Amino acid sequence: MISGKTTLIAHLGYPTESFRAPMIYNPYFEKHGIDAVVMPMGVKAEDYPDVFRSLFRLTNIRGALITMPHKITTISLLDEVSTTAKVAGSCNAVLRRSDGSLLGDMFDGAGFVRGLMRKGQKLTGAKVLVVGSGGVGSAIAASLAAAGISAIGLFDNHSAAAEALSDRLRQHYPQLQTVIGSNDPTGYDVVVNATPLGMKDGDPLPMDVTRIAPSTFVGEVVMKQEITPFLRAARDKGCPIQVGTDMLFEQIPAYLEFFGFRSTTPEELRAVAQIAY
Repeated sequence: MISGKTTLIAHLGYPTESFRAPMIYNPYFEKHGIDAVVMPMGVKAEDYPDVFRSLFRLTNIRGALITMPHKITTISLLDEVSTTAKVAGSCNAVLRRSDGSLLGDMFDGAGFVRGLMRKGQKLTGAKVLVVGSGGVGSAIAASLAAAGISAIGLFDNHSAAAEALSDRLRQHYPQLQTVIGSNDPTGYDVVVNATPLGMKDGDPLPMDVTRIAPSTFVGEVVMKQEITPFLRAARDKGCPIQVGTDMLFEQIPAYLEFFGFRSTTPEELRAVAQIAY
């Protein structure tokens, strides 16, 4: 039940038809008697800055979830931005603090990293290859750097994207070794597909799986199917894996903590979610 006391979390993006967050957060809020609601709000790019500023004049808004195409634009509309969001170059969560100022953060990478750590993967001092330097790849790279990895390989078909991400990482994590220009997974402790490859039948694999060691942890961001061809090939080699939806369900506890709500586990969220993959 939505009442006059209900706390509002806006879910901003366009179009809204594919939004999944309301069907995860709202059942969770209802189960625990939390008087809050995640509300999808469709905003086109040309209207976004004005709508964003007006929205945060509401007295009952706690914050917002930000999705495409607004993650980059949001950065310029905030009072403060986390280091992770600066490295990622984008923002997917905004908190209105008690003084009215707006803090932005990025949790795509946090979800991925939390998943690795819950599965026992050691990240301190690890060497990681991230293939794909777009929004999700940049966010994952930022969170991996914050987790204390020692070296990162970056590859993108658009080399300028990988170069720009490498520059941002070096600015904020000067001790981190960065290598760009190769998707060869040889010698890495963790490898990540942060590209859309795997969304369509017949897509090539993002890297040469024959060169991945069986001890290497293999992660995926594609959510169209649980076991993508890339993960299947890695699993067949004996590699530990992380499916794409783990990133989604692992990041929601981080969002809840950011907004000041009680936290939870991915298992509980999967149990209450009113969606199917």
